[in-house]
Amino acid sequence: MVHIDEATVRRLLPMSKAIDLLAHTFRDLGLGQAQSQPRRRLALPTGAVLHQMTGAHGAYFGTKVYSTHPKHGAWFVFLLYDAETAEPLALMDANWLGQIRTGAASGLATKWLARPDAQSVAVLGSGFQAASQLDAVLAVRSIRAISVWSRSPEKRSAFARHYPNAAPMPTVEAALVDADIIITATQAKDPLFSVDMVRPGTHINAVGSNSANRRELSTQVLQAAHRIVVDSLEQARIEAGDLILGLTPREWDTVEQLQNQPERKNAAEITVFKSVGIGLEDVAVGAWVYEQALEQGLANPLSLFATR
Repeated sequence: MVHIDEATVRRLLPMSKAIDLLAHTFRDLGLGQAQSQPRRRLALPTGAVLHQMTGAHGAYFGTKVYSTHPKHGAWFVFLLYDAETAEPLALMDANWLGQIRTGAASGLATKWLARPDAQSVAVLGSGFQAASQLDAVLAVRSIRAISVWSRSPEKRSAFARHYPNAAPMPTVEAALVDADIIITATQAKDPLFSVDMVRPGTHINAVGSNSANRRELSTQVLQAAHRIVVDSLEQARIEAGDLILGLTPREWDTVEQLQNQPERKNAAEITVFKSVGIGLEDVAVGAWVYEQALEQGLANPLSLFATR
């Protein structure tokens, strides 16, 4: 068994590769050749929460375990196993692993659903998830203008400085003017914008909420969408607050999954990708990192189990 640290994960997992890996993995999921189990959470009276999610694909299966506390932060680890023998193969620091695979899923959805000529993106949020979401969009579309809004003027300005052609905006409405693609990566509990701010042909990646009682998109925005796509319908029914609070039972029947490789039908469609993040995505990118780390001699031996 080996340990792969955060710096090595960052070095070995570029966004473009992660998007390609997820395209292959979601295709196999649609063919019944991969598995993913919904996230489970253990909440303590102290405010600490333990989260766990699992997936299997090809020669590997694995689980990501992470702990969070609203006052003290979050810690992520990923365990990779051999599917043939059940032997534990690697323990990885998984902050970057989770960040990039979440971005990559949205990048894949953007590749399939956004207009090919999309040139402008609005980013609502200025945290680490917003950054990887934007990086993923930049990997699949030729973006000329980036508008950034978050509640903190200092943070949105600092975020915008990292990207050419990016500008901080004082309001959500100002950020959405002329946006071809909208990214929502906030901690909002209530919808961020009204439906009249969304132009025909817009694609939306909504990633900020994976809690049943929080949402970034209004019911009206969802009703205006011609297509709503999720990474996992099973998991979305549990924790995609945007859809749980915004869709009727009949409307749920029209929600599509990324594994079916959805494609935009016309230039006027409003499309939505609601991401909750699934364990299979961790396995897909974690397996690649593991193989590359072994090949390049970047994995450190780790002895957690006695020799049998």
